Amino acid sequence: MDISRVDLNLLVYLDVLLRERNVTKAANHLGITQPAMSNGLRRLRDLFGDPLLVRTSEGMTATERARELQPLVREILSNIEQAVQDKTPFSALDSQRVFRIMASDYAESCLMPRVLRRIRQEAPNVTLDVLTPSDVSFLDVEQGRLDMAINRFDKIPQSFHQKTLWTEYFACLMNARNPILKEPFTLDTYLDASHIWVSKTGFGVGVGVNPKDVQRLGWVDEALSRMGRKRQISVFTRHYQVAMLLAEQHDLIATLPSRAAWLQKDNPNLVVKVPPFEIPPFELKMAWSPLLQHNADHQWLRKLIAGVAEEVDAEFAPFGAQFESADMPRAHHSER
Repeated sequence: MDISRVDLNLLVYLDVLLRERNVTKAANHLGITQPAMSNGLRRLRDLFGDPLLVRTSEGMTATERARELQPLVREILSNIEQAVQDKTPFSALDSQRVFRIMASDYAESCLMPRVLRRIRQEAPNVTLDVLTPSDVSFLDVEQGRLDMAINRFDKIPQSFHQKTLWTEYFACLMNARNPILKEPFTLDTYLDASHIWVSKTGFGVGVGVNPKDVQRLGWVDEALSRMGRKRQISVFTRHYQVAMLLAEQHDLIATLPSRAAWLQKDNPNLVVKVPPFEIPPFELKMAWSPLLQHNADHQWLRKLIAGVAEEVDAEFAPFGAQFESADMPRAHHSER
């Protein structure tokens, strides 16, 4: 194929069509007419010899060829954007930019206060807008409407850039007067107690929990299920701060990330224990759109967040060593 004969604007059309999966919405996004977008889709089908998008009962669905093309096209357009982007350096001290960051309740508690403190020191006029996972979607990240998503992700689109901030293990938090502390903390005594469950939040609007659906309950209950055991959950919550408050006030056990328990290390009303069984660790990651990969403002933000995470990791290490298992793999702090 002679590349000089290819209209590169078609790649822009394809990029938006594969995100929107709707000709009218794609046309509105690019500010062109619906017939013009339909014509663009026809030319794309001729160019690639594939229908790319087909109508199904669930709307327009991408073909296998289209799914293969999507990350390649996004990378091509990202490189073009980098080539023509204004290279004016970011001035943190003068910036009045608004950064929008999605952070889970866990990340908001353990990381964001320190991130805000650093931002206030380096960029006092910058505004931080922190959203919850239920406020946004992967599409918001992909299209750059959200600067950053910080969470533990089961799955993440291949086109996203991401960086592991730290590896997290689990701890048990309970009232210092909990009767369970009068005897050795074993799996049997753990299961004899009542528990607080905290959601492993992802993207999208949350729904109610079915206590019998172990696969949706998360790491702790899946680990118990593999041993043929089950705990008695008395409270379901989506907020770690609520779980810690309930553990302080009642004879309940909250099994939660060890950095969340670390926040309570000086609270005389709470006791932290190592779980009496293996719970696989997870990785806290930050993820962002390829559209922002080469943006100077965004590069400053990523460097700041990564630096704060390293500081938290180093300060936490003496306390956190007790929860790490030699049998569990440690994550490397890679970026892609």
